[in-house]
Order: sequence, then structure tokens, then C-alpha cells
Amino acid sequence: MIVSGSIRVPGDKSLTHRALLFASMARGRCHIGGTLTSLDARSSARVLRQLGATVAPLREGATVTITGRGRLHRPDSVLDCGNSGTTTRLLLGLLAGHRFSATLTGDASLRRRPMKRVTEPLALMGARFTGPDPDRLPITVRGGPLRPLEWRMPVSSAQIKSSLLLAGVAGGVEVAVHEPHGRSRDHTERMLRSFGYRVEEEGGWIRLAPTGRIVPFDMQVPGDPSSAVFPVAAALLAESGELRITAVGVNPTRIGFVTVLGRMGARLAVENLEESFHEPVGDLVARPSTLAATEVLAGEIPGLIDEIPMLAALATQAIGTTIFREVGELRVKESDRLGLIASNIRALGGKAEVRDNDLFVEGTGAPPRGRVITEGDHRIAMAFAVLGTLPGAKVTIDNIACAAVSYPGFPAMLKTIRSRG
Repeated sequence: MIVSGSIRVPGDKSLTHRALLFASMARGRCHIGGTLTSLDARSSARVLRQLGATVAPLREGATVTITGRGRLHRPDSVLDCGNSGTTTRLLLGLLAGHRFSATLTGDASLRRRPMKRVTEPLALMGARFTGPDPDRLPITVRGGPLRPLEWRMPVSSAQIKSSLLLAGVAGGVEVAVHEPHGRSRDHTERMLRSFGYRVEEEGGWIRLAPTGRIVPFDMQVPGDPSSAVFPVAAALLAESGELRITAVGVNPTRIGFVTVLGRMGARLAVENLEESFHEPVGDLVARPSTLAATEVLAGEIPGLIDEIPMLAALATQAIGTTIFREVGELRVKESDRLGLIASNIRALGGKAEVRDNDLFVEGTGAPPRGRVITEGDHRIAMAFAVLGTLPGAKVTIDNIACAAVSYPGFPAMLKTIRSRG
């Protein structure tokens, strides 16, 4: 297979969610270009409309106009967050600082995901939560005056951290959170600084002082590095050529996979660096590579948690055994992602094993052949679809359509970048 050309991946998922949320809290009109138009992003847009913001339809290539009212307003019906954990957890934080009740729910997958890790500290701040299961959706949140919070998070998580910081913004109180196992993505902190909030980091603590104010803004969302990893991987597995992915967000807390791939011998470079809203943006240039196994340490995991399915799939083609340490958090993603990675590698003829919270993948180099069970998990579907581009591979994905959760047009992209030499 030969790869060639220059592509742009969909807008950054994390920044799209945050831009929409921040715009809904501004009093006035905001313009956001490059937004992700996936199902998750549309879930955020939909619930924000229910909460009083005017949000134009999210369309590929279009600038989205959002008119906020300064605060969120009481919804007339249940807020359906679809499959989006980011929408749910960040919104719970914002709603905690508003004096009304709102009920959040989601699809079957989202209703299985744990929520106590955000509702417990938010309750200490003064918000109230009710529902059939305190750890699962549907949950009704009753917000109001909040108290300052100092909280040690049980796991390093951008969603938990962002939820608590946004509660501090909505409630006008100080918040300090501690991340135990390395730094998770810091998009919320960077955006808050753009609006004058004091956000300081020291010794694993992130401290927010409510010194700023969210005002109308214009923003261009860069490409999502978690989406860029898939065409990057396809280029690394190719026999020849070069692929450029333009204007990708290269925030240091998001491109841990670049460091890991570098250790594995990947020919991957970052070029044309710029900065917007305190976010670094650049091009990723990938070329075919011979990969060697590596060990991914626990402290690295928060910076590449979404890229592990693709990295694990690539590890099947590396020389040696790749180890991913302390990846138990993958069990509570859109699926039991950890179990699915291992079982699907084995189903395709590879060798993978989960031991406690560690994942071991042995590189066999054999062309993968078999059927992949995704359980509707978009990252599982895309990772193994990329593996199916290898010469001699014969991979069937049971639900490639679920890729639209984060990467609309993913199958077409794979066809666009490759040709048979």
C-alpha cells in the first residue's frame, strides 16, 4: 500500500465541546470554525439549545454561530447527552452552579458509565443529585450557591477536572484539584486563562480563582490528534509514501502518542507550529516505518488514553512485546475497551493478554484475519480498520458506522489516502 497527500482530520473533539460550552456562557454572539460535526458534538449542541443558548446547526466546513445569554436557563425537558461522556460530565459541573433542576440521561452505553467520580465532589460543593442509581444516568442535578473545593481525584481525568473547574466558574468560587497519575489534557485550563481566570499548576495541583469573565469570542478549532492517530498509523503501516495531516492540535497533554511512536521507531514529525487560544497547532507528517516494541508507563497514560486502541493494534506489527501499564481506566470508556482490544487482537490471530490493569501485546507481524466486535465503540472500530489496510489482511468490522461518533467520513478517508502499488 502507498500513502500520499495532505488531509485535515475532523475538529478536535475536546475543544469543540468546550468551545460550545463556553460560548453558551457568554452574553452575546460567538463564531466557532472547524468544529467537529460528530454525534457527540451534536449532543452538546442539542442540550445547550435546551438550556437557552442559540446554536446554529453543526455542518462540515461551516462556521457555527452561538448566541449565549450569560447563564444557562432551566430546560423544559430531559437533557439527552447521547453517547457523550464529555457532554455529561462537563455539563454536570456547569449546572451545579445554576439555581434550577435538570435531568440528564444518555444512550445505553453512556448510562453504564460511572458518574459518582464527578457528582461526589460536586455534592461537597453544595449541588444535589438524585436518581435511581447515584453512580449512573439518569441523574437529576439541583444546583445553587457553591462552596470552594479542594479535591484529590482518584484518577487523572480531564473530564473530572474540567467538571470541577467549570463548577467553580459557574459558582464563582475557588477550586483546587489534584491529579495523582500524571497530567491529563489541559484544554479547559488554557481556555479559562484566555478569559482572564487565574489557573495555577504546582505539584500535581490545579488551582482556579474566579477572576475572569467569559465574553463573546471567535475561535478556529484545530484538527483532533485523537483522530489524527488513525491516518498516522495507516501511513506507518504503508509500504511507501508520505502523508501530511494539517493544522492538528499538538497540545503536549494530547500528543503522548507521538512520543511513544517515536520510541517505537516511527518516522513522524511535527511541522509548521502556531498557537491559538493558548493551544499549539501544527502539521503531522508520517512515513512508513519499521516498529519496535516499547513499554508505556502509567504516568504516560493520561496523555494518550484515547490512542491506546490504535497503539495496541500497531503493537501487533512491532518487533517484541509492547506493555501498557495501568490502563484499567479503559474498562469504563464507551465499552470495556481494555477487554475488547485484547479479545479482538486474538480474534485476528494476534497475541494479547490483560494482567490486572496492564496490557501485553506481542508483535507477530502476521496479516490480521478475522472479525472485529466493536460493541459500538468508535475507537475500536477505527483502530482495527486501519490494521485491515495491511497487505494480506482480511478484517471485517461488525459496525464501522460507529466511527461517526468522533470521525464522520472515516472509511472514505482511509480510501482517499492509500493506493495499491
